[in-house]
Amino acid sequence: MLDIAAICLVVTALLAYVNQRFVGLPTTIGVMAAALLLSVALIGLDLLGWLPGLRDFEASLIASIDFSDVLLQGMLSLLLFAGALHIDLSELRSYRWQVAALAVGGTLLSTLVVGFALWALLPLVGWELPLLSCLLFGALISPTDPIAVLGILKSAGAPRDVELVITGESLFNDGVGVVIFTLLLGVATSGTIPTVGEAGLLLLQEALGGLAFGVAVGWATFLLLRSIDHYQVEVLLTLAAVAGGSALATHLHVSAPLAMVAAGLVVGNHGRTLGMSQTTRHHVDLFWELIDEILNAVLFVLIGMEVILIPFGGGTWPAVALAVVLTLLARGLTVGLPVALFPAWFRLPRGAGRVLTWGGLRGGISVALALSLPESAGRDLLVPLTYAMVVFSVLVQGLTIGHVVRASVCGDRAPGPGTRPQEAHDSQPLSGG
Repeated sequence: MLDIAAICLVVTALLAYVNQRFVGLPTTIGVMAAALLLSVALIGLDLLGWLPGLRDFEASLIASIDFSDVLLQGMLSLLLFAGALHIDLSELRSYRWQVAALAVGGTLLSTLVVGFALWALLPLVGWELPLLSCLLFGALISPTDPIAVLGILKSAGAPRDVELVITGESLFNDGVGVVIFTLLLGVATSGTIPTVGEAGLLLLQEALGGLAFGVAVGWATFLLLRSIDHYQVEVLLTLAAVAGGSALATHLHVSAPLAMVAAGLVVGNHGRTLGMSQTTRHHVDLFWELIDEILNAVLFVLIGMEVILIPFGGGTWPAVALAVVLTLLARGLTVGLPVALFPAWFRLPRGAGRVLTWGGLRGGISVALALSLPESAGRDLLVPLTYAMVVFSVLVQGLTIGHVVRASVCGDRAPGPGTRPQEAHDSQPLSGG
């Protein structure tokens, strides 16, 4: 494991250097594109009979890494906590119902739209899958990846209210998507269809239980932070809260991702302001910023290198194109359209629906869930569909979201909660309502 970790860190550092020195793309996009190009080049060299050992070495390296476990059981909790740590809870509270509607209702509806549409249209491109397998794809591809979204929005220049809603949605909808995926996967593997009441109870246990447990972990961490003033120990306490809290959440059968979002919000809003000195706050912020940047870079390098194991065949490309179109249409119907139709309730500037639709990036969570599928669930087709959608999302949507933001919402802001009419066009963050 030490050799694997060392190789991953060295490759990531070198690709990040090349991107920063010669290319200049956002780090997540740049390192993933570089890793993807490197893997494709090795595949091409192998087909030509040149340096076949390099492809075999990369394939064996990636095969030795359980991507699903590395992300879902390791990186994800750290990254979600780091992302939630700097969310202003007073601002998020102003849009709590809008975020909840998009994260819960939007994810559920998108799962159904993608699943049923894929099931109906796949035969047109020469493939057939059971409805349950198509719904599994809908569940794993519908949540937007907070890791990808947070990384790209830093440089997109979106107005504060739009950034707040899309960030809040992405932090919560991945937990909802994982719960839906787990429920559907249980049906696929056991063959037993739960009743509506049983399914609802599982959703409540996982989602609300995870949020409640996360608040408890965050509050306990805050009390410990407030009782001392020693930045090394306080940094260690925040790290222990994430590692121990996510492990305990898994054993309690509640959503660890949602728990870490809730814990990050509590520590970020109460712990940082009421439980830390200025020196401690500086070191805690710096530590989690570095954790965020390093793990993000490693994760997207792994995504790019994963292509060497994805079973793409000539017959999968029409299905790939269909999956990309259906996923974007579902995002537009379940998120972009409601925002456009009910501007008074969402309180976002005109054009925000286009930004939320195009800015709904997919990332490592979708790939990890797809790789966890059993063969009986259509894994051979769903894995390449998911991987292609993630690559399209990060490279195409990620590189163009800044243009969409500028064309859609910049210079056209709607009044937010607590904002006076004459301040409606300010670029400052919205105050709490």
